[in-house]
Amino acid sequence: MNKIVKNAREAVHDIPDGATIMVGGFGLCGIPENLIAALRDLGVKGLTMISNNAGVADFGLGLLMQTRQIKKMISTYVGENKLFEELFLSGAIEVELNPQGTFAERIRAGGAGIAAFFTPTGVGTPVAEKKEKRVFDGREYLLESALKADFAFVKAYKGDAMGNLVYRKTARNFNPMMATAAKITIAEVEQLVPVGSLDPDTIVTPGIYVQRIFQGENHEKRIEKRTYRPKSS
Repeated sequence: MNKIVKNAREAVHDIPDGATIMVGGFGLCGIPENLIAALRDLGVKGLTMISNNAGVADFGLGLLMQTRQIKKMISTYVGENKLFEELFLSGAIEVELNPQGTFAERIRAGGAGIAAFFTPTGVGTPVAEKKEKRVFDGREYLLESALKADFAFVKAYKGDAMGNLVYRKTARNFNPMMATAAKITIAEVEQLVPVGSLDPDTIVTPGIYVQRIFQGENHEKRIEKRTYRPKSS
């Protein structure tokens, strides 16, 4: 089955207001740049975004914050985005923060068909508020529900027309698990290759999880925070 669409604009054309969308990436590494920009241009509002980070003020999910398209963020770390801070403190955006391991497991559970799970992470902190608690082997655990989405935006290094995906290095972060946890997964790849050219042993996301795929263009691959080694004396 050929799942190729022409570009990011075509890939997001039917996303409605109020959709819940998972967005892969860690910091600015492995984010679906073209898809985020296309969603901004589409202009849909009231979105719930599930992403480890919130981008920076002028890149990544920060683009959708500039246009006030995001209603709620479900994420783990948002400290690099000053615009996000302003929106949060003013009450313009709703935020649900998760411990990073819990966040990853909630997504994995969503893709695996597991409704919820117990974890000791967060016990005795504000994370535990209003959550069911149980004791196992003398230790208290919290019940955490799975995360699922209407759409997942994932970024891969290579992909074929059937949607099989190969990731490269750090870009293999939240992308693979998010690809399994949405009704419609859209893959942005750096290289679109012929079916049969990918080594089956290197495929991380099988095409059965992917509904649309396209080759992205003009990837900036920004560095979130550039640091330098001090000069030797």
